[in-house]
Amino acid sequence: MRGFTFAQIVLSLAVAPAIFFLASSPCSAQASGSTAQTQSNPLTTGKPSQATGTVLSPANIDAIIDRVIAREKEEMEAFDRYSPIVETYIQEVRTDKVLGLVPKSDFYMLGQADFRGRLKVHSLIDGGRKRTLTWSFDPAGFLQMIYIDRGGFDRVHYRFKYVGREFLGEVRCHIFDVEPVPKTRGARFIGRIWVEDQGLTVVHFSGVYAPTVHFSLKTFEDEYYLHFNSWRMNVRPGLWLPSYVYSQELMPPVLFDKIVYKAETHLWGYRLAAATRESELSRLLIESPTAVKEEVPQHDRSPLEAIREWRHQAETNVLDLLEREGLLAPHGDVDKVLDTIVKNLEITNNLDEQIDLHCRVLLTTNFELFSVGNTIVLSRGLIDVVPDEAAMAAMLAHGMADALLPKPYQDQYAFSDVMRLTATEVLRHLSFHENKTEAAENSEKAMELLKKSPYADKLQSAGLFLSQLHSQDRQLKQLISPWLGNEVYFASQLMQSAPALVASNVNQVAALPLGSRLKIDPWTAGVSLIKPRAVSRLSARDKMFFEISPMVPYLTRYAEPTPSPSSSPSPQGSEAPPTPHL
Repeated sequence: MRGFTFAQIVLSLAVAPAIFFLASSPCSAQASGSTAQTQSNPLTTGKPSQATGTVLSPANIDAIIDRVIAREKEEMEAFDRYSPIVETYIQEVRTDKVLGLVPKSDFYMLGQADFRGRLKVHSLIDGGRKRTLTWSFDPAGFLQMIYIDRGGFDRVHYRFKYVGREFLGEVRCHIFDVEPVPKTRGARFIGRIWVEDQGLTVVHFSGVYAPTVHFSLKTFEDEYYLHFNSWRMNVRPGLWLPSYVYSQELMPPVLFDKIVYKAETHLWGYRLAAATRESELSRLLIESPTAVKEEVPQHDRSPLEAIREWRHQAETNVLDLLEREGLLAPHGDVDKVLDTIVKNLEITNNLDEQIDLHCRVLLTTNFELFSVGNTIVLSRGLIDVVPDEAAMAAMLAHGMADALLPKPYQDQYAFSDVMRLTATEVLRHLSFHENKTEAAENSEKAMELLKKSPYADKLQSAGLFLSQLHSQDRQLKQLISPWLGNEVYFASQLMQSAPALVASNVNQVAALPLGSRLKIDPWTAGVSLIKPRAVSRLSARDKMFFEISPMVPYLTRYAEPTPSPSSSPSPQGSEAPPTPHL
């Protein structure tokens, strides 16, 4: 069977229905633990430098290598205890004369990792492998990229060459080039590893599994191993867990079916736990020297008040479920920034006394915008690419308009039995879609809110953002397709008020690349704003609208959180709301 050519396999669809581009090799060789990678380190924070002071002797280096091998085995055993959310987003790219590489098509996969036995990803959405007539992407292949070699990372199978030391963020690392011993069987890693210098744990590795093409007798398909760059985060003392993988293949190994792509894989929610919430009782008395009584309405509910309480229960049930299953970030500072923008819209429209709206962040990359009760939910990917505060206000204004419109069909979520869903059922059973009529009405209401807001004379950026997204909607079908809520609505009034898109204009930034604003804590699934330094764009190719780009985390060692010192309460009304920074 090894004599089959690729062309023969493609033509014999009965034998080989698809070619598998397994971004890290979800083949049988991988299941037994073999892997490999070409020596490529596109993501480093500086040039490797030899250690200053004491030079490491061969004996020291050998001792380090032995400990690295032992620690990698311990790490892989630790992985088996968890089932994180794993999300892979892929962009097939093409060359544009002005903008360089731009998205041509895209693919999206979201699931829950299963490290027991053969690697598996239990899909949270419809569909698993993403395919065309001649090739496909497998989620387990991208998940494989969190391993150097799942079954044979030792001196029997690998040779190690010490390169030097380098800081990755605040973590000093030893650097080794790694390659398989000649004539070693199976797919093996070729590349470079970075090892933190205290526990001697691998925290970063970059390369490919070789040989890069493997014919599987099990599936009768060619399987490909692709270049990747993998990162781990220190989430607990002595525990570094996979958090991010970047993969690309811009020089494809085959000429007859070119696939040029970039991909990113995020892992989060290793500590998936139910959010703690105080019991909501109708009446609570606490015995103390001074009797304390919980403040609750001391009267019968009117029909309107009763239905609002019922809808609040539905809202609470939905948010608790999404957070418990690792799809919604816990409350954090990003919510507060978004809440401030919403408050600006409320106050200028005299709504602050009528409704109290809040924002939450959905952790997915695909663009989502919807409301449940008094909560506006935006996805991480949408927040990443919005260019400025005024454009974000336009998104939130649409969410506000949606929240102001009662949705009786959501009331069913107030029943607890309806919300007893597993992780793989959540995105298939919950829905917060607005119909076309509601979307148009919400768009008109959003414009009313914006015209009275402090963003009224700054909405050109919102129009540019919508115009840019509209110009690429065919190439970004997966990115703009929500699973729970609504697509970004192309408000004609905003788009018409914006200047024309000029691709060559370096200063016209209609949208940002993915990953521009938020980062995920892989342990808690919390999100926080990244703190990059300002970098000037030198070419139109630096604009990278909606594009995947490599991420270089600033590595730190785990430190136990210290409780913030209690402060005396401020006089009522003396504390100003936080200023949004977007």
